[in-house]
Amino acid sequence: MKELLATTLFGLEDVLAEELELIGAKSVTVQNRAVSFEGDKAMMYRANFHLRTALRVLKPMDSFPARNEDDIYKAIKELEWEKVIGVHDLIAVDTVLVSDEYRHSGFVSQRVKDGIVDRFRERTGRRPSVDLKNPNLRINIHLNDTRCSVSLDSSGDSLHKRGYRTQPFKAPLNEVLAAGMILLSGWDPTKPFLNPMCGSGTLCIEAGLIAKGVPGGIYRNSFGFQAWKDYEPELFESIRRERFLEVHDDFQIHASDISFPAIRAAQQNLATSGLLGKIKLEKSSFQKWDTGLKEGLIIMNPPYGERLDDSNLDELYRDIGDTLKRDYTGFQAWVLSGNPQALKHLALKPGKKKALFNGPIQCKYHFYDLYAGSRKIVNKTGNQK
Repeated sequence: MKELLATTLFGLEDVLAEELELIGAKSVTVQNRAVSFEGDKAMMYRANFHLRTALRVLKPMDSFPARNEDDIYKAIKELEWEKVIGVHDLIAVDTVLVSDEYRHSGFVSQRVKDGIVDRFRERTGRRPSVDLKNPNLRINIHLNDTRCSVSLDSSGDSLHKRGYRTQPFKAPLNEVLAAGMILLSGWDPTKPFLNPMCGSGTLCIEAGLIAKGVPGGIYRNSFGFQAWKDYEPELFESIRRERFLEVHDDFQIHASDISFPAIRAAQQNLATSGLLGKIKLEKSSFQKWDTGLKEGLIIMNPPYGERLDDSNLDELYRDIGDTLKRDYTGFQAWVLSGNPQALKHLALKPGKKKALFNGPIQCKYHFYDLYAGSRKIVNKTGNQK
């Protein structure tokens, strides 16, 4: 059993820990934007293939004090890199700085690469090369003011790159964030799921994969560990056959968007994910959308204001709030927004609040229980009743 580390987005640490416990990980401990756990090689493969809310699965290699870049170079050079890579392999170094002392991650990455290359050159006369796009080994450096941690990145590309989204549309939602939003909501796949303003369909697709019990990595072409010296293809094939979630084939998922290009992108992504025809997709504004349902869970990610002026944005959120109050009594709703002032124009009192990040944008994720009689309801004519 080795220590492993799964990184994630801020606010998703607890749901990632729950995912890890579900697949059998031991000693699960929540950290800041990460969850540590213990597991063998099979667990490392399993975490990459099954987890929905992890960005990367790292295998820690060493940790040492570092006062400057020369300390990092010397310590890196002493590590036994020949055990994990060969002279013909390609490497890439990713550096994460949590430091006031170090300003340039690129320079730190360069010194790490120098330490590895110089070790090989002195021992063999040959050296591995750098390839930032398709390396055999991706090395992760985490550096604070006094300490440097070195890990091997078993994921390769970030795990949010599921492989099904071939058609993005206007700042698409990160797949890890979308899955985290659904898991945070506690959605029961036996209940209807509604995703208005669906864009390219990431939220409704992630909901469909959860309902069907499909692993998060099932559509990926490769993982970083598949290029490692000790890769066991038979073991990974056995991992691919495992299932940990109950399968719900009769789920009800509805999605809509007012934009025809968004609907077209969502249709393509649904086809790639194997969900085309299983999720009901309609071109409609939220205000005019009629699913015929009387209960269910709504999750939506309306615009934050990048393409709308303040007055139009306030009006949009006011319309969303009025529509929720008028047409969705008996539903529950979660709304993600990077504009806290606009959220106030929903004129609804949130029952729960969660802070999340959509890329660099700090967002509020608010829950609204739209039970009958909880507040004044606006009817179709705009009058209160």
